[in-house]
Amino acid sequence: MSRMPKPLSDRYLRMYGPLLDVLREVGGEGRAREIQQLVADRVVTDPEERQFELKSGVNRIENEVAWARYRLVQLGLIKNEQRGIWELTEEGMQTKLSLQQARELHGSLTKAEQLAFEVEAEPVEDPKDVDLIEAVKGLSPSGFERLCQHILRKAGFVDVDVTGRSGDGGIDGVGVLQVNELVSFRVLFQCKRYQGTVGSGALRDFRGAMGGRTDKGIIITTGSFSREAQAEASRDGVPPIELVDSDRLIELMQRLQIGVKPRTVYDVDHAFFRRFDEA
Repeated sequence: MSRMPKPLSDRYLRMYGPLLDVLREVGGEGRAREIQQLVADRVVTDPEERQFELKSGVNRIENEVAWARYRLVQLGLIKNEQRGIWELTEEGMQTKLSLQQARELHGSLTKAEQLAFEVEAEPVEDPKDVDLIEAVKGLSPSGFERLCQHILRKAGFVDVDVTGRSGDGGIDGVGVLQVNELVSFRVLFQCKRYQGTVGSGALRDFRGAMGGRTDKGIIITTGSFSREAQAEASRDGVPPIELVDSDRLIELMQRLQIGVKPRTVYDVDHAFFRRFDEA
């Protein structure tokens, strides 16, 4: 007997409880990408389903975790204060959800909100973040290399040069990080204007090109890194590679005010006005 297909909404709802559990286990907060992967690995054990990507190149299972997080923010169980960090509220720390309890929460949504869970949705992101990363992706390959050069300079590197030489094993540039007046080290970097996921093979190729030329490398991408790539980046016995995915790239650009203009936004304090009616 074949199994009945899982309702689309259940695909998202099954993430509620595990997402809260994982955040509790890591101390109440963690980086978004890491939490997404931990929850996805816990809920989905089938390798084929776990690696499935949407047309956009986004991992579908991790996307479902992002949607669950979005709804749990609305329910007051997860905070929405710091970009790239998922953190439980006090109520979230005390809340455990079974799939049935998640269904009951889902039932409290409006029909329009419920329909949002019935489609192959893209990740829930701030439109301003989407605009920023799309502007970066719109650059030519050489333009993206020069942007990375600018970012590294703003982040404290000196003598940052874009080499752009073919046949250099993917080395796009070199810079020097001045730790203090007496200590500095040379860093090679690679720029990948990707839509999807960078795999471990790309890291091994990059490390091979580094071959004795430096003790540290950086890969900057507009996409993401697979779990295997993240493990390869910090593998024992070989030079480490720092990974900058689209989330970290946006954080860097916003913090360093590169390609963005800060503005002040005010929220209406409705409690302030209510006290005048109560007088």
